[in-house]
Amino acid sequence: MYQLISLISTWAIPVMIAFIPLYAYARKVPVYESFVDGAKEGFGTAIGIIPHLVGMMVAISVFRASGALDYLMGFVTPMLRGLGVPPEVLPLGLLRPLTGTGSLAYATELIRVHGPDSLIGRIASTIQGSTDTTLYVLTVYFGAVGIRNGRYALKVGLFSDLVGFVAAIAICLLAFG
Repeated sequence: MYQLISLISTWAIPVMIAFIPLYAYARKVPVYESFVDGAKEGFGTAIGIIPHLVGMMVAISVFRASGALDYLMGFVTPMLRGLGVPPEVLPLGLLRPLTGTGSLAYATELIRVHGPDSLIGRIASTIQGSTDTTLYVLTVYFGAVGIRNGRYALKVGLFSDLVGFVAAIAICLLAFG
């Protein structure tokens, strides 16, 4: 089974990269022109989302520099230890909905310090794979298309991140703890 999964994961992306242009060509779609038009549209979108990205990065920096993260960690650490949860993973759970790059950097640091096969390393990796950058997605994509009222998107997105965070910890504690 491992060999089958390894084979599929090795070839999935190259097959898709080859298949999509071939399929478009077979359907008489001007492949290169469509790609260039999409790139032009994407560039315009990228320029349009820069203010949203800057605002989000400033908010994250203020949160970390103000000491709010350290204060929260001091308050929650005893409860996490009581549940058998390594408190080192909490900042990852807080960063992940905000920033993919920041959470990846923090997860990388956890893995470097504690090792990839440690409980903390495994929990960090599982959190990275089972949660999303909800606020980033909402800021960038909603900002790009001009959506001002996301209704339940924020609540549902953050709730799904919380479920992914708790599930990642619970599964890792059951499997590796």
